[in-house]
Amino acid sequence: MFRGRGDEIRVYPLSFSEYVSVYQGSQDEAWDDYLVYGGLPLILTMEEAEDKAEYLNSLFQKVYISDIVERHNVRNKAELDELVDVLASAIGSYTNQSKLVRTFKSVKNKSISDKTIKNYTDYLIDSYLISKADRYDIKGKKHIGKLAKYYFEDVGLRNARLNYRQIDGGHLMENIIYNELRIRGYSVDIGQVEVRITNDDGRKMRKLLEVDFICNSGDKRVYIQSALDMPTQEKIDQETNSLRHIKDGFPKIVIVGGLTPSHVNADGISIINVIDFLKDTEGNLL
Repeated sequence: MFRGRGDEIRVYPLSFSEYVSVYQGSQDEAWDDYLVYGGLPLILTMEEAEDKAEYLNSLFQKVYISDIVERHNVRNKAELDELVDVLASAIGSYTNQSKLVRTFKSVKNKSISDKTIKNYTDYLIDSYLISKADRYDIKGKKHIGKLAKYYFEDVGLRNARLNYRQIDGGHLMENIIYNELRIRGYSVDIGQVEVRITNDDGRKMRKLLEVDFICNSGDKRVYIQSALDMPTQEKIDQETNSLRHIKDGFPKIVIVGGLTPSHVNADGISIINVIDFLKDTEGNLL
């Protein structure tokens, strides 16, 4: 081993396919539990919800937060705690340091600097508690601006942090998909594609459409949207709109929850059920 050098072996929480393979119950029950309590292995040894919640809360405070405070000599733990709460409430939403500063000012009635916010978010990322997805302009082929999204490395820790008050299936599914893509070795950005539309006055306007995930691995790329459900044609059109405006030849996919079966639609976009996707450990569906 060279001096000062070493290999980092990244160990993630259990993927859903790993989790369900040893879960004592049905697949649907496994998904419901995974969505709420996440994939930390010890969770599988616990039967009572109270035990799972107590374990996750204890882990969050006594291991993660305590380690960050001690390691980085954080003087204002209350600020760090409140930032964690804000980020936990905002998974799947665009944010940046300036926006977080304004949130502290308007919601928390506290002043906090951009530098402090950056330091705290960096600490949380370095501790493998959260992960940051940067924004990428698909047509311009470059990363743009400072807006980003933050996701939790384990949704169980996120839910415990908020005392299970915000169990939003759509955002949690998006977080789980993001984690799964990274487990499979993809680098994952959030994206936008620019389109030109004509408004009611006949004027040409520029509109930016969001792409949930741009996934790259070597020369392979996949565009992915996450949708909890698509019960109507209007919702289908909404979820596939950005993908239909990407004109390159890379695969376009909508991962959808519920009972929607996996299929390819008339536009050549693959609609993949989230359970099919998560159990596809060989990556055949991508």
